[in-house]
Amino acid sequence: MSNYALSKGLHLYPTPVGAYYAICATEIDKPRQFLRNLLLQRQTPALTLETLQQLMGLEDEQKCLELLYHCQKLGWIQGLQNAQDYPGDTLEHILPDLLGTLSENGKVLLADQQGFYLASQGFPHEVAEELSALSAEIATVHERRSGLLLNNMGLGSHAWAVIDMFGNSQVGFWPLFIGNNRFVMAVSGIPHFNQPEFVSLVWALTIRYATKNN
Repeated sequence: MSNYALSKGLHLYPTPVGAYYAICATEIDKPRQFLRNLLLQRQTPALTLETLQQLMGLEDEQKCLELLYHCQKLGWIQGLQNAQDYPGDTLEHILPDLLGTLSENGKVLLADQQGFYLASQGFPHEVAEELSALSAEIATVHERRSGLLLNNMGLGSHAWAVIDMFGNSQVGFWPLFIGNNRFVMAVSGIPHFNQPEFVSLVWALTIRYATKNN
């Protein structure tokens, strides 16, 4: 049996990769459920065995430590020296600044499943409206053809893109599954999701929307 020891004085927090894994699909496994439960906390919890048992829904200490090690090895979880509170301001105030960091050219919007945008950065209003409507249509097509993409071709991603002749994304559509809601981020150019702001975005959306379904 492998032996693990918890580092003392740390607080659990998802990495950008971990935050993306938590909300990139509807299928639930133990790591994804752990990360989603972590994102439901309004403050980064202290790293203790009791905390892990609660967030993971496991009583077996060894299984908790193994799951934590698995998430750490994949770069999904990190330990902070100081506790951090979730972004507590209204979404209307924080979304534009958070979104603006997630694209190489600062053009990003967040749309809901009805095809209306919650916030937009860098896009003119008319373009944002059209992209939001397009994101809802793409999501409908994906749902209809997901069997082909996943079962026949082994493509598990829900994201779609408009590409140039070299295969580079010009505009990408990235779904975020929060609670019972599906949001879509439309990103112009290369996405920069590996930023602290992406974790803050997912955290704020989870607190706002996932908790309403609990």
